[in-house]
Amino acid sequence: MAHSELLLPAGSLIKLKTALLYGADAVYAGTPDMSLRTQSSFSMEDLKEGIEYTHQQGKKIYLTLNLFIHNQEAAKLPQFVATLRELKPDGVLVSDVGVFDYIKQKAPELNLFISTQANVCSSAAVKFWEKMGAKLCVLGREVSFEETKQIRHDCPNIMLETFIHGAMCMSYSGRCLISNFLADRSANKGKCAHCCRWHYKLHLKRKDGTIKDIEITDENKDMFEYLLSEDFRSDELYEIVEDEHGGYILNSKDMCLMPRLNQILDLQLDSLKVEGRNKTEYYAGTVARAYRQAIDDYFKNSQNWKPDVYLKELYTLQNRGYCLGFFDGHLTELSQNYAYTRTLGDYLFAGSIVKWEGDDALFELRNFIQSGQTIEFLIPGSLDIFKLTLTEFEDATTGEISSKVSAGQNKTIRIKPNAWGQPVEQIKKLLPQYVIARKFSPLDGQNKDMYQKNTLEYQLLIKNQL
Repeated sequence: MAHSELLLPAGSLIKLKTALLYGADAVYAGTPDMSLRTQSSFSMEDLKEGIEYTHQQGKKIYLTLNLFIHNQEAAKLPQFVATLRELKPDGVLVSDVGVFDYIKQKAPELNLFISTQANVCSSAAVKFWEKMGAKLCVLGREVSFEETKQIRHDCPNIMLETFIHGAMCMSYSGRCLISNFLADRSANKGKCAHCCRWHYKLHLKRKDGTIKDIEITDENKDMFEYLLSEDFRSDELYEIVEDEHGGYILNSKDMCLMPRLNQILDLQLDSLKVEGRNKTEYYAGTVARAYRQAIDDYFKNSQNWKPDVYLKELYTLQNRGYCLGFFDGHLTELSQNYAYTRTLGDYLFAGSIVKWEGDDALFELRNFIQSGQTIEFLIPGSLDIFKLTLTEFEDATTGEISSKVSAGQNKTIRIKPNAWGQPVEQIKKLLPQYVIARKFSPLDGQNKDMYQKNTLEYQLLIKNQL
């Protein structure tokens, strides 16, 4: 059986290298001047280095040029395409038909991939792009498993890619206009303000035209339910949940298809995509590691494969709660997070080894650590961890010793060879440059209750939609 490619996002050079270290077969990236993904931190020099590095690892890298262009942007196409020809990526993700045609005419040697922005949701659409010369189609997040299965059957001669993990969009991804309307920031250009995740409050309009707040208190919170209806479905009422923090009426949970990975792998799709170019390297490394191990283990012993151990790793990530996206063809109320928009989890990104300086590890901090606190290094190529407890911290720049350290401004500590409790040569092989580490930071109070509720709802989704 052919193995599907594991494709990870690379929002920076460090994230690219981290994703590859933890098992990605390929990465996708872009720069603000090429893809108009304005939050990308790639410079052109970084991108060149990233492509060279990826190819040295025997992996692939795809670049994005997937905006829908206006005339002023079309004028920049010659420069964009000239850059692409120089960089020689393994594929270019596009969505605009004008961009597709221009690249096809001016740079026929480039592999054209159809982005999720193009909303490819049917066999007919895939066949169209195949006929036009596309090498791969990224199926829209809105495509169900059964539809994906049919498309794979109908279109055997073109590569197909599907999303398996990451944030969900309440509109067609990247094409929502709420952000344009409320914040003058275009989702199409990677500037989405995520207005769907803002909290909104209910108000009452009196007969005299005055507007009054609805105050939710302990005394009245159980007295009312707030419901919406629309003209053509007047018998269907949609609940709006509001607490003292407000209401989150469009806030989707994050997609996690690990419980369905075995079914997806059986389809022999060409690429399995993870969303999240704006996430941290901890996210990239943790997700890559979990899915890499899950994929490899499935092909070693598919009959006894279960998702639990890999899900446990994905639960260590901060998330809004997980759902199955459109895998079953529709979303349920359990796919929405009505209570809050922030991400929650029992672990925090502690930092990463940015460099080995002789036998000293330079560890860049990403969260506060104090004396006696244990950090867990994620070992590449497995789900194992290496635990390290430090009682003091040496500033890598000044040599100052302290009993606690905080992150910020690339704060880095020096870990000496004797701290590991094992021969340092073994540690350097086990924990190479770009290895990430986490620390346990258990939730409490309301946050703990919310997290447990999300986990329970996800388990219900898994069990109820088999």
